[in-house]
Amino acid sequence: MKPFSIAGIQMHVAAGYSNVPMMKHKIEVLTSVYPWVQMVVFSELSPFGPLTLHAQPFPNNVESEFCAIAKKHGIWLIPGTMFQKKANGIFNTATVINPDGEIVGRYDKLFPFYPYETGVSGGDDFLIFDVPDVGRFGVSICYDMWFPETSRTLAAQGVEVILHPTLTGTIDRDIELSIVQATAAINQCYIFDINGLGDGGTGRSIVCGPDGRVLYQASTGDEMIPIEVDMERVQRSRENGILRLGQPLKSFRDRKINFSIYQQNPEYLNTLGPLIKPTRMNLQKIEEVLQENIPTPI
Repeated sequence: MKPFSIAGIQMHVAAGYSNVPMMKHKIEVLTSVYPWVQMVVFSELSPFGPLTLHAQPFPNNVESEFCAIAKKHGIWLIPGTMFQKKANGIFNTATVINPDGEIVGRYDKLFPFYPYETGVSGGDDFLIFDVPDVGRFGVSICYDMWFPETSRTLAAQGVEVILHPTLTGTIDRDIELSIVQATAAINQCYIFDINGLGDGGTGRSIVCGPDGRVLYQASTGDEMIPIEVDMERVQRSRENGILRLGQPLKSFRDRKINFSIYQQNPEYLNTLGPLIKPTRMNLQKIEEVLQENIPTPI
């Protein structure tokens, strides 16, 4: 067994001012109550909430504060995400910090939640890192998981745990929970999907194992979620199958088909209209188009 302890922190997030002091307080409490925890993950946009007006260049003083607290407690730390200001736009960025307080990588969310996450650009690279003598980890942020290619890319490169800060305050949370469970099974890996509260989401964080089963699902209040994972379970699942049944990663490896969809977008997708927020007017237009295309009964 190769145990490793990861804690998700589900907490209230307020837009408009810094949540960093509360995040630091939560880490202090967590490490006191659960001193065996080795990694801590917060929800998406925990430090300042979902307002791009807080975007700032990286590195910055807040990131440095998180580096200091990671070193103080000897933990791996993913302090949610922050909006990063670059020359070519604003990005939703997660930082990974090791127990020495060093930044091992930054990840820009690949798929901003268009058309709602306006003014934010998508990244163009993945973040994979190794925890020495433990295993391989990858980062995904919120809407990224709705695109199975993102998780598959991580798994195909040996990622055993996907760390997934999210901010979901909308009525589709049930759908997301099913996606997390399915993604864990399809890619035979652990997934820590950590949601916030208040302006940071509706909670119900979830942790799934490499057989797709739910290890823990939070409620809708503040919670600390310490879970010990076993990397050998991932390896056994990938070698012997989920519950010694399906072996999706090996089947994907051994496929005969070449998925031409990835060479060019099918023409059908161009018929779906622009990527915009639904309004009463364009909903009415869609309804008219649908009515025009209903076949006449014989």
